[in-house]
Amino acid sequence: MRRGTDRRARRPGRLPGTRPRGRCGVFGRAGALAGAVLLLGAAACTGGDRDPDAAQSSAADVPGEIVVASGRDVTGKNGIRQQLIDAWNRQQDKENTGYHARLVELPGSADEQRSQLLGALQSGSADYDVVNLDVTWVPEFAEAGLIAPLPQDTLDGDVIGPVAATAYWKDQVYAVPFNTDVGLLYYRRDYLRAAGIQQTTLEAGTTWTDLRDLADTLDAHPPKGFEKAWTTQLAAYEGRTVNAVEAFASATKDFALTDGSGHYTASRQELADGIAELRRRTEKPYTLDHAFTSDEAASLSDFASGRTAFLRQWPYAYGTLHQTFSADQVGVAPLPGRAVLGGQNLAVARSSNRAGKAAQLIAYLTDAQSERCLLDAGFAATRTSAYTDDHVRCAVGGGAPAAPTGESTDRTPRDAAGRPDYARRILYPALTHAVPRPRTPLYGAFTQTFTTELGRLFTADPPSDAALAGSLDEALRKVLPGRS
Repeated sequence: MRRGTDRRARRPGRLPGTRPRGRCGVFGRAGALAGAVLLLGAAACTGGDRDPDAAQSSAADVPGEIVVASGRDVTGKNGIRQQLIDAWNRQQDKENTGYHARLVELPGSADEQRSQLLGALQSGSADYDVVNLDVTWVPEFAEAGLIAPLPQDTLDGDVIGPVAATAYWKDQVYAVPFNTDVGLLYYRRDYLRAAGIQQTTLEAGTTWTDLRDLADTLDAHPPKGFEKAWTTQLAAYEGRTVNAVEAFASATKDFALTDGSGHYTASRQELADGIAELRRRTEKPYTLDHAFTSDEAASLSDFASGRTAFLRQWPYAYGTLHQTFSADQVGVAPLPGRAVLGGQNLAVARSSNRAGKAAQLIAYLTDAQSERCLLDAGFAATRTSAYTDDHVRCAVGGGAPAAPTGESTDRTPRDAAGRPDYARRILYPALTHAVPRPRTPLYGAFTQTFTTELGRLFTADPPSDAALAGSLDEALRKVLPGRS
């Protein structure tokens, strides 16, 4: 039996891998983040009948298995997240600590994963010690008391500023950034060349007007397979929210739908300006029809098949596209205007009775070397050093897997230090200028309302900017608290 797999004695009638409701743990002495014990207590527990002595009896970590719940790893089976956890486990074996970590990948979409995590942590029905949360979920899980607050000095200055901000709620640290994300512009260099365009490298500062000019040239001299200039993710899910927030933030300087406490702050004029910008970006002459029902996978497929010359996508697409295309065929640039920040943060479940060791695991998974591994494998790293310090290297692999012959199957263009070639020049600056989505514990209600209302813009008879701004304003005021 692997060390630590006899996590807890099972009681009659309880399903394997579940725990009784209402257990609450606190951090032990060990671990880089374990000082958060001062912020935890029995009163913070959630769930059913609570044992009044639970906090006291769980004051020290119990050796065994630390379960990490996460969404799918975009680097594939036995991806870099699993490799990092395996490396940590080998370290625990060497030190004979009695701990092991196990990664559990949750099925379904991001919304379905959020519902699974909420249900599991609220009911105490799953043995999750560490949860990998989308950056938009941190306020909700923190406000509900489902994740543990961490010491204020948990995040050091190496974490990229806008990325670090996603780990806070109401000035308290609740998570540690694991991998980040930002919208980028991918484009077909070969298509631009075929249309007679001399400049086939798009620089920082490229505007939407520039793209429209390029689109007009492509329409006049369409390459084989070309249909429309542009595709993105406009189906009625989070992709539509992201595209809309990018348009809104680009239209109005310092635009924000909520303040630091989650209160609704936008004006109708700001909404109207944002809607007008979103309308311009999604005009039918330039936008692929399929974009209006596309998610990330569908839009990437349409771009890769040659239907469009431009694509708004996340960093993972860089490695994916370069397994098929050369750097002479496909390029990447900062997204014109403002780009939205994405990513996932690691947090300690408040119900964990291995919280101290779980915090140590998080510290390992998010240190400089681990972040470099994530970057090399195709994720966007959260630390500046991963992009700028050539001495920071991955010690556990991090690249694409080798073929059975032992030859690398990785075709990602890389710089002299082994990073994806665009990472330092394009990805890192984009992250430093990225904008967050609204920060609110009611994010689920917000994004559903936002996507539903903005869906009217893509109908056969869309309302005017002012009319849609009015209905959107009324709808958001119903689901988000206003300033008192």
